[in-house]
Amino acid sequence: MLNELIDAIHAYLPDEDCTLIEKAYRFSSLAHTNQKRASGDTFFTHCLSVAEILAGIKIDTATIAAALLHDVLEDTAITPAQLTDEFGTEITTLVQGVTKISSYHFVDQEMAQAENWRKMLLAVTRDIRIILIKLADRLNNMRTISFLPPDKQKRIALESMNLYAPFAQRLGMYRWKSELEDLSFNVLQPDEYRCLHDAWEQREESHEHHLKDWIKLLEDVLSPYEIPFRLSARPKSLYGIYKKMERQHKAFPEIQDLIGLRLITDTVANCYALLGLVHTHWSPVENTFTDYISVPKINMYQSLHTSITGPGKVLAEIQIRTEEMHKRCEYGIAAHWRYKNHGAKIVSGVTTAEEIDQKLDWLRQVLEWQDELKDPQEFLSAIKTECTFEQVFVFTPQGKVIKLPEGATPVDFAYAVHSDIGDHCFGAKVGDKLVPLDYHFHSGEICEILTRKNVHPTKHWLEFAITAQARSRIRRFLRENEAKG
Repeated sequence: MLNELIDAIHAYLPDEDCTLIEKAYRFSSLAHTNQKRASGDTFFTHCLSVAEILAGIKIDTATIAAALLHDVLEDTAITPAQLTDEFGTEITTLVQGVTKISSYHFVDQEMAQAENWRKMLLAVTRDIRIILIKLADRLNNMRTISFLPPDKQKRIALESMNLYAPFAQRLGMYRWKSELEDLSFNVLQPDEYRCLHDAWEQREESHEHHLKDWIKLLEDVLSPYEIPFRLSARPKSLYGIYKKMERQHKAFPEIQDLIGLRLITDTVANCYALLGLVHTHWSPVENTFTDYISVPKINMYQSLHTSITGPGKVLAEIQIRTEEMHKRCEYGIAAHWRYKNHGAKIVSGVTTAEEIDQKLDWLRQVLEWQDELKDPQEFLSAIKTECTFEQVFVFTPQGKVIKLPEGATPVDFAYAVHSDIGDHCFGAKVGDKLVPLDYHFHSGEICEILTRKNVHPTKHWLEFAITAQARSRIRRFLRENEAKG
């Protein structure tokens, strides 16, 4: 098993000295001697699986060593001082970052969950690799969750669905996000999962030959134009299909675009060229085109999305992106970390080190606002809201794009533009119409915030403001003015 892990590392770091990995492997294996998992397997198999998951995203060896050791402080007699003596400060810091708080007695499970997340996120702002280890740890735990008692399964699956999966998406770890959602869906709604899985198996789109037919069809049409590209196809995740059924109020037989196709090319110009060719040869489905290249998602995801109608009136979603964009989609922030450690690469005028900082800015802001988020439920809700990817793009009158979570209101918009505008807003205009402060935006709208010096936040605003930034500022104003009065 050790040799397999080292082989996986050498596949992307061929010259790496893996002495550290061998040492961490033996140290952790010895520390966890005689410990068993609920499945009956030795506990160390979990540590090894987490390390293998991280090797799968081509992370550095220090992170993989920390993954092998990630439970020694929490579940064995090893102390931080011993770990530092053996492995140094860097690896000990990573392990401490994923270690739960156990020395304090919390009044309830929600308080413990909130404080452990608060501790971990503070550590993540110093080293993003901590959340990668924690996500890999949770992914392996979800893969083996069937051995736990039902009530514990549901608690872990709920946290995975509400916090870990959104966090994975916020960091661009789409593959992990989809697997966490499907595994959680199976635990939380087993009947719906089983029915959807069985129905999917009966659909022709689930058969491998159908995916191959789509790939051949696209290759035959696009190859003569001599634009470099490669193609891949995949079925959509069951939970993604389930959520689409809910959003569109449709039964499964009515959902048509069950497969996703990826066209990967070399330049941005060729992305748009391929899009034009696709739309020339196939009918695009109305209202399915989205340009995430010119306006990236808030986790810097970039791609062109469109859906087309193929043979037999079967629909497929096509994502068109460059190789660089694809690496980011496959490996998320881990790709940025690799660039940071192997020379600062410049993408769209921004170095990869700066991109990592941009990805963490939202997290630092949430933690800066935590003084106003003492309630554990609200703190966890703020993290979930800030991770949401159902988002809207709203424009200022000057044409600046403000990205907000779905359900955001003019109060959220005002504080996103500037805190002073938020503190003094009394109304908003969307287009030429006045709208109330609890109005929910739609993408593409232009909003003008109306302000007055004698207007200030009220407690009522907390009933509809949803972003951590807005809620924090409102609470701060109310607290400071209560102290004065």
